[in-house]
Amino acid sequence: MAACSLTLSSSLPQPKPSFFGSKPSHLSLHSTSFALKSQCFRVSSSSVSISSRPADDLVASLLSKVIQTDGGVSLTTKQHQEVAQVANELNKYCVDEPVKCPLIFGVVFPDWDVVYCSNPTSPGGGYRSALGRLFFKTKDMVQAVEAPDSVRNKVSFSVFGFLNGEVSLKGKLKVLDHQWIQVIFEPPELRVGEMDFRYGGESEVKLQITYIDEKIRLGKGSRGSLFVFQRRHGGSTNV
Repeated sequence: MAACSLTLSSSLPQPKPSFFGSKPSHLSLHSTSFALKSQCFRVSSSSVSISSRPADDLVASLLSKVIQTDGGVSLTTKQHQEVAQVANELNKYCVDEPVKCPLIFGVVFPDWDVVYCSNPTSPGGGYRSALGRLFFKTKDMVQAVEAPDSVRNKVSFSVFGFLNGEVSLKGKLKVLDHQWIQVIFEPPELRVGEMDFRYGGESEVKLQITYIDEKIRLGKGSRGSLFVFQRRHGGSTNV
């Protein structure tokens, strides 16, 4: 949750895009077949209405710390710690079973901007590494989650500031328990200028949902990385 002739392989090793610290997997997509049961959508008004005044204030505080930080790249160690503290406080206001919360999915607005990661190079993999950022300037990092089990990650970038491109992954979502989900992605698709091709293999990620409301979603990867997603309402959000 993401750019004249150019040979990418001659400049950089083929970077593997990664959301939530994904790693290669040989699991079959058959194991990810998933159907949300009707009770997943039976969330009481008190459960969905989790935006109490303290939570609202914490959400505003968190967003003010992470917006326009290049996904967390520009933050200092102390600032990352401050983000983590606010996120930990927000965890107290999370619904009991966030994986069943219909706010995860969006009918009108299914897209979430990836506005922060405590490991800033994790979303986008090699494209967001220190070396990768010399060649690829990130424009957007977006994750779309659509019922019943579709996940799409996309990182848009420009190469040397003038050639647009994007790398995208499509995956299937599977609920593991009341907080954890797993997504298995197909091989990534890379588009740069007129070029369009796939490379690599499948990958899989696991993510714990620690908070969700109408505006934001917090997740923690299996390796401990904190992610902040902001729901996109039509326009884009600078990361």
